[in-house]
Amino acid sequence: MTLRLHYHPLSSFCWKALIALYETGVPFEPVLVDFGNDAAREAFYALWPVGQFPVIEDTARDHFVPESSIIIEYLDRHYPGPARLVPADPDRARQARMHDRFFDLHVHQHMQKIVGDRIRPEGSKDPFGVGNAKQRMTTALGLVENTIGDSGWAMGEDFTMPDIAAAPALFYSDKIVPLAKDFPKTAAYLERLKARPSFARVLAEAEPYFKMFPGG
Repeated sequence: MTLRLHYHPLSSFCWKALIALYETGVPFEPVLVDFGNDAAREAFYALWPVGQFPVIEDTARDHFVPESSIIIEYLDRHYPGPARLVPADPDRARQARMHDRFFDLHVHQHMQKIVGDRIRPEGSKDPFGVGNAKQRMTTALGLVENTIGDSGWAMGEDFTMPDIAAAPALFYSDKIVPLAKDFPKTAAYLERLKARPSFARVLAEAEPYFKMFPGG
């Protein structure tokens, strides 16, 4: 097996890599990184000193690929599945990358700021930062609500990279700011994502770890 994925099943950015792998159907070896285990943590930091997953090792091509969006592009180019995750047309590809960045930077990262603050020890919480993150995330969700269709995917009929980015971002955001009340179209889009076989599989594999999610 040439592909090895270093990940954790609860990690939202790892979900992006997993969805892409399941969409392409390429075989891979999952390597679960448990930061609570000294040996596993040290082995991962030796591989990738930045210490963030997901990371893919491609032994056949002697490539090391970190960062979830880059992993999606790498798989789409070198291990393509039945449908392209990044559109072949350059303009649509640019739009796909823009939407991917939008979900990561304007929804996903603000959501992580809020969740991360929940596990900070008393005395080191950041209520101002959390308030700012929630406001900015809510603004971004409003933009999604105004642009997402009543059916289909982020860029129309084809499931592509922005949908992969939206899946974990919206799933966890829904636990912080329940979407159905103020963002019904976005909530319906999340339900379509959850029904997608690749994401449904990711959620099923993550379910035993949901008890580790801090609140919400």
